[in-house]
Amino acid sequence: MAVVTAAEPSAAQRKADAARKAAEAMEETEKAIGAAREQARAGALQDALTSLLALEKKHRLAGESPCVRALAVAVVRLCHEAGDWPALCEHVVLLSKRRAQVKAAVSDMVKEAMLYVEAQQDMDKKIKLIETLNDVTEGKIYVEIERARLVRQLVRIREGQGKIKEAAEILQTVAVETFGAMHKREKIAFILEQVRLCLDHKDFMRAQILAKKINPNTFARAEKAAKKEAAKKEAGKEGGEAKEGEDEQKAKKKASMGTAGDAVVHEAVEGTPDLEALKVIYYEHMTRYHASNGDYLEMCRCYLAVYETPTVAADPLRWKPLLQSAAWYALLAPNGPEQADLVRRLHGDKGMDELPGHKALLKTFITKEIIHWSALQSTHRAEIEAAPAIFGGAAGVKRLEDLRLRIVEHNVLVVVAYYSHVTLARLAELLSLDAAEAEKHLSEMVVAGRVRAKIDRPAGTVAFGAARDPARTLSKWASSIEKLLHVVDRACQQIEKERSLVSL
Repeated sequence: MAVVTAAEPSAAQRKADAARKAAEAMEETEKAIGAAREQARAGALQDALTSLLALEKKHRLAGESPCVRALAVAVVRLCHEAGDWPALCEHVVLLSKRRAQVKAAVSDMVKEAMLYVEAQQDMDKKIKLIETLNDVTEGKIYVEIERARLVRQLVRIREGQGKIKEAAEILQTVAVETFGAMHKREKIAFILEQVRLCLDHKDFMRAQILAKKINPNTFARAEKAAKKEAAKKEAGKEGGEAKEGEDEQKAKKKASMGTAGDAVVHEAVEGTPDLEALKVIYYEHMTRYHASNGDYLEMCRCYLAVYETPTVAADPLRWKPLLQSAAWYALLAPNGPEQADLVRRLHGDKGMDELPGHKALLKTFITKEIIHWSALQSTHRAEIEAAPAIFGGAAGVKRLEDLRLRIVEHNVLVVVAYYSHVTLARLAELLSLDAAEAEKHLSEMVVAGRVRAKIDRPAGTVAFGAARDPARTLSKWASSIEKLLHVVDRACQQIEKERSLVSL
C-alpha cells in the first residue's frame, strides 16, 4: 500500500500564512484595546491596564512586533486619558524594562508620551514626565534624538525659572555631534543653545570648546549650494526640469538605501531655523565670546561674516549697522598686517559708499599722515555718538581709550615711514604726548615687534631702522668675505705675474 506524504508549503504560501496570522493578531489586539478603553472609561483603569499588559507579554514573547507596539502606545494613552500621571510614568518605566522588549515599541511609547509633555500645563507634572522619559531613554541609541529634545524642553523650563547654570549643565549632558540620525540643522541649533547658555552664565572657556564643534565651512557650503541651485533654475526651464527629474530619482534611491541600512536622517524638529539663520546666531554668539576677551579683530570678522550673508545683505536696515560695527572694530584692533588688510578691504567695500562718514574715517587710517585725537573727535563725533553699543557704558570708556591708543600707534608708524632719526622732543610733539608717554608707547611697539628703533636717552634721540634677518645678515657677511678673498687672490696672481716678468 503506497504512503502519501503531504507536500511542503512553498515560500509564497508560508509568507501568506504569516501575513494572515499577523493580521489576525492585530485584529485581536485592536479588539482588546477597544475593550480596555471601555473598561477605563467605566472607571476600571487598573483592570484595563492589567489585561493589556498580559496581552503585550503574549505578543512580545511570540515576537509579534506590530502588536507589541500598538499595545505599548495604548497603555500610555489610557493612562493619559484617565488623567493618572503617576500611573503614566510608572507604566512607561515598566514597559521599557520588560525582558526582550521591542525597541520600536519603546520608541513609539516615548514619542506618544512626548506629545503629552508639550500639552501639559501643570509644571510639576510636566517636569516629572520629562525626567521619567529621560531615565527611560538614557543609554538607548534608538531614542537618542527623542532624549535630546526632551532635555531641551527641560532646559527651557529651568531657564524660565532663572536657573541658568543648572540649565547649561543639563544641556551639556547630551553630545548631539555623535548622533548620526539627527538632522544637521537640529544639531547645530542644539550646540548653539549650549553655547548661548554658557555665555549667559559667563562660562566663556566652555562656550569656546562647544563652539568649536561647529564648522563654519558648513554655512559657506550651504550658501554656495544655494547659489548654484539658483543659477541652475535661471539656466533654463527645460534643462531645469530634466535635472529636477534626475535629482528626484537620486533622492528616492538614496532614501531607499538609507531605510535599508537603518541610517535614515530624521527631519529637524519644527521651528528649527534654516542654515542662514543659524549662521547669524553662530556669529552673534562668537561676537559675545570675543568681546569677553577684547579681541577686536575677531569681532570684526564675525560682523563681516554676518554682513556677507545673502538675506542680511538684501536688507539695508540689517547690513548697515553690521558694516559700521565692523569698521569700528577693525580700527580698534591692534596694528598689524591682518588689521591693515581688513581696514583696506572695508574701505573698498561698495557698501561703504552709503556710509561716507565711516569711509572717510577708514581713509584717515589708511593715509600715511599724522592723526590728531582732538581733530578726529570733532570731525567724527556723529559716527561715535551713533554707536552707543560700542562706545557706551563702562566698556565704551575702555574702547575710546583703545581708539586713542590706535591713533598713537598709527602716528608712530607714520613717523617711522618718514624719519630715520628724530629727537624725543620732536617725536612727543608729533604724537601730541609728553616725552615720557611717547617713549612708553614707542617702547611697547618695539617690544611687540611692530617697529625697530633704538632710543638714546642721554642724547634724547631715536634711531629707526628696518628689522634685520639674522640669516640674511650672515649671508651678506659671507658674500663680502668671499669677494674680499677673491680680490686678494687676484692681487696675489698679479704679484706673481710681475715677479715672473722681472726675473726674466
